[in-house]
Order: sequence, then C-alpha cells, then structure tokens
Amino acid sequence: MLQQILRDMYIDPELLAELNEEQKQILFYKMREEQLRRWKEREEKARMEEAMLRKTARRNGKHVQWLRGKDGEVWVWVMGEGPGDKPYEQISEELIAERARQQAQKEAEELWRQKEAEITKKFRDAMAQEKARIVAEKWKIEIEDRKAAKLEEEKIQEELKKREEEERQKGEEQIRQQEEIRAKELYLSLKQAQQHSQHSDDDQEWEEQLRRSKAADEERSHKARRARDEYRRQSLHAIQKGRVAGLSNLFQGTSLNSDQEIKLNNNSASSLHNIWERPSRPFSQDVIIRWFKEEQIPRRAGFERNTNRIAQWFHGIISRQEAEELLMNKSEGTFLVRVSEKIWGYALSYRQQSGFKHFLVDASGDFYSFLGVDPNRHATLTDLIDFHKEEIITSSGGELLLEPCGQQKNPPDYSPLFE
Repeated sequence: MLQQILRDMYIDPELLAELNEEQKQILFYKMREEQLRRWKEREEKARMEEAMLRKTARRNGKHVQWLRGKDGEVWVWVMGEGPGDKPYEQISEELIAERARQQAQKEAEELWRQKEAEITKKFRDAMAQEKARIVAEKWKIEIEDRKAAKLEEEKIQEELKKREEEERQKGEEQIRQQEEIRAKELYLSLKQAQQHSQHSDDDQEWEEQLRRSKAADEERSHKARRARDEYRRQSLHAIQKGRVAGLSNLFQGTSLNSDQEIKLNNNSASSLHNIWERPSRPFSQDVIIRWFKEEQIPRRAGFERNTNRIAQWFHGIISRQEAEELLMNKSEGTFLVRVSEKIWGYALSYRQQSGFKHFLVDASGDFYSFLGVDPNRHATLTDLIDFHKEEIITSSGGELLLEPCGQQKNPPDYSPLFE
C-alpha cells in the first residue's frame, strides 16, 4: 500500500482521515523523499541531454562568439556608465520628484473637489433664498412693477454668478499654491525616507510574509526530523531484536531469520498459484471476506502462535465506533485488531488515557507493517503484535500493547471470515 501511494503520489482522503497526526507526518516525509528522488532523476537526465546537445553542436561547428571592445576584452555595458546614460542619482531624483508631484496633484484634486462642492452649495443656497424672497415680494407688488422685479432678479443673479466665478478663481489659485507646497513637502519627505530606510511599506509586508513562511518551513522541518528519527529508532530496535522480516532501504545488509524467510517464501509461492485476483481496493464486505480467506488464512492471520486458536485480540469487520465501544471501559494499553474496510489490511485500535488511537496495518504485500508509523516489516500479524508488546509504536505516544480486548458477542464478530 505504501509503495502504491509513493508511486501515484496520491492518498485517498478517506484513508488519510484514518491516520493520526504522527502517521501523516511520517507519510509526508516519505512522499517528500520520493519527490526529491524523482527531481534528482529529472535533473540528471536534463544534464545528460544538455551534454549531448553540446557535443552535437561542437560536431556541427556552431559556436558563440562574444562582441569585443577596443581593448580586445569582451564588451560589457553597465547601465548608467554608457554614453548618454543618466547617472543613478539623477534617475533617483527624477523618480522621487515625479512621485511627489503625482501625490501632490492627487491631493490637490481631492481638495478642489471639496472646495468646488462647498462653493456650489453656498451660491446655490444663496440664489434659492434670494429667488424665494423676490417671488414672495412679487406677489405683493402691482402688475406694472413685475417687469422691474424681473430685471432686478436678473441683475442679482448676474452679480451672484460673478461673485461665484471670482471665488472659484480664488479657490483654484489657493489649491494650486497648496499643491506646489505639498509637492515640495512630499519630495523632502520621500528623500528623507530613502536616506534613512532601505525598505518601503511593500518591503516590510514582504519581509513579514517571508518571516511567516520561514517559521512554517522550520515547523515542517522539525516535524519531518521527528518522523525521520522515529523511523530510524524503530528500525534500530528491530535490528537489535532480530524479529523483523524485512527493513527499509535505510538499513541495507540486514536479513530475515530462517523461520521467517521460509514463511515468506512459502506464502509467495502459494500466491503465484492462486487464481484469486485482488481488486485495487476493498469495495464490499464480500470482497474483504474473500480476500481474507484466499490470502490471510494461509498466512495464519488472526491465529495464536503455533496453535489453531483465534487470538483474543482479533476481531472481524467492525467499525471504528464499534471498536471504541468495546474499549470504552478498558484500562490504558488495551487493544484489538480489526479487519479494515479502507485498505487491504487491518486497523489496530488502542485505548489510551485520554481516548483512543487507531493505526492502519498494511497487509497488501508479503509482510505486515504499520502504515506511515514505522518501517518494520513482520512475517505474520502475530509477530507484529508480539513485537509491540515490548517496543512502543511511536515515541511521542509511547503505546505498548498490554492487554488484548476480547469478544463480547456470541457468535464472535469474526465468524463470517472463517465460515
């Protein structure tokens, strides 16, 4: 199962949900290792192709010739030092002046919009009041005086418009002067900021993002180092115990003991002659039962060592919730093994002080191992259980398999697997 995940670089979301945080970190570490290996392969291939292209180019007689200067050396143009180039200080001064001018112009336009709105409102209100007054008086005067009232109204309106225009011009002149003053202030401010600070607001925001990114990278690296140390620690314990059927590529040179090697060879030989063809993943209970009968019973999965009795810790196809109900009133260290509905393998449910843990056991190959927790490969399911009765599963959790959780139903929940 792990090899398939690394080959496809994909894990089913339902399967990922079954893993705890430490299993996810170890699986992430292995996937990153595989990505790095593939990247190195691509880089080496690209390097070799580039070398071949260079050889072909030399055979064709094609080459690059650099333009040379009067002194015979390769001609190089440095911006700001060529004929007609402006010096950096002048370009910087022009950029700062342009930024100051644009900012001042923007502020002046905003001030002018506010000023124009005030002027328009002021004279519109004055004209409305004056018109209202005249209209009120017009009804009081005689018909022969209405013409004079009209002339007076036009005269007042013309006077108000003239005054409005004068005030507009005056306001524009004030705004223009303020714009010039503001442009100088902004120029000096920007110049001073350039001399005393190497970073703008955008640079500060970029630095903050960079700091957060580095912190996240350090956190991921720390978790990956923990996962790698756990991976090596488990493998080292397995080597010392001499009870592991196979190890990862980190420890080349270790071999199986003779009994386990005979078991694996016999299982491999029997699987070659088996007409049962396993689907890519379990999709129904009938298929899981068929898989168990065809592949697991010949490997004595679920049996006690050297007997034909079913192990007390072994359970059938039960859900996570059912497993937790069985472990609910048990002490810390109590465990059971159930047939998984997510992968070709099992799930080990463990009672800890503050709740429960569930570890997936991959049985898709010729060995049994925890998916994403440790690299140890065991010849039988019983070997895996016995190994972790003495060795913890993870260094962070310190899980030891102390007490098996037996059946509470009659017939047992594993009955369909052995019928």
